[in-house]
Amino acid sequence: MLGTIENSREHVHAARTAKLTNAEACGVDEKFISLMVERFYARIREDDLLAPIFAARIADWPEHLERMKAFWRSILFNSGEFSGNPMLKHMAIPSLEEMHFARWLELFYATLNDLAPSPEGITLVAERARAIADSLLTGIKVRRDGISGSQAGRTLPHV
Repeated sequence: MLGTIENSREHVHAARTAKLTNAEACGVDEKFISLMVERFYARIREDDLLAPIFAARIADWPEHLERMKAFWRSILFNSGEFSGNPMLKHMAIPSLEEMHFARWLELFYATLNDLAPSPEGITLVAERARAIADSLLTGIKVRRDGISGSQAGRTLPHV
């Protein structure tokens, strides 16, 4: 049993190291994630469609930004530092529709195109962002509409 636990820990460590190494090879490091999150949410806060949704739910922007930085480090580096349930948070917002996720992605892609250190870095981060948006939108639509919502994110924009 102990050998199995040790093997599992080694596997997790190796997977995290590989993911971090891959991201950093594309220029996606902790400094990049911090800047990306800061610039992206600055755009969100100025956007006519998305700013009101965020403003109604976020009272402490510095805390939210730190949480989002941890989220993206977990996504891109497999750091394991983020805990939470983004699906529940998004399902609790009754007015979210595809147009909101599409706009979120447009702003995200614009931020990436401005900041990303390499085309590979853009692809790496953009693919994760689109998968997240698709997953959240699909989860919301399935909850609202049943199985007919299972293809909800198929028309979301790609980078």
